[in-house]
Amino acid sequence: AQKCQMPQCVRFLTHPQVHIDPALPVSSWRLSPQGRQRVAALIEAGWLAGTTLVVTSAETKALETAGPISQALGSRLEVREAMHENDRSSTGFLPPAEFERVADAFFARPDESPRGWETARAAQTRNVHEAEAVLARHHAGDVLFVGHGAVGTLLMSHYGRLEISRTHDQQPGGGNYFTLLKDRRRLLHRWRPIELGC
Repeated sequence: AQKCQMPQCVRFLTHPQVHIDPALPVSSWRLSPQGRQRVAALIEAGWLAGTTLVVTSAETKALETAGPISQALGSRLEVREAMHENDRSSTGFLPPAEFERVADAFFARPDESPRGWETARAAQTRNVHEAEAVLARHHAGDVLFVGHGAVGTLLMSHYGRLEISRTHDQQPGGGNYFTLLKDRRRLLHRWRPIELGC
């Protein structure tokens, strides 16, 4: 098992695959069997050893990712409701092709609201505020944030000093992470699948 050797790593992990149920609010979707298997494999790999705080969105799929990890590590679990995915309640569920078109517009014009969605700039500001509220506290050990792809990309773009663009988005399927150093908020690497380890 690997462990990140850098002092105080901060990682942001996106939940892996979910069971898509158009009858439920997206925030209530659950992990699929494949998603649960990937979480179990991540725990078994052991490279999150040294993580003493797990911070998660309150959405079901994030909780189903963060809960088992926190329990296996014996770490504290903190739920921050404001770390939710970008607010898409204006449209609800969209068929995949239509969703991709609106998501493209979300990233391409970050100060505009595509079809009533929260703007990318607002979602970024909200999640940076939440992350900094956690990271400003004195805390021994590594920190793991568990959340969602779009806002994770916006957070990575902030810390990596990157323009908001979908070219920085994670690969499909979720279950990816990026790492930064806590002290200087320096991005160590962009998205990697959890199977690659630290």
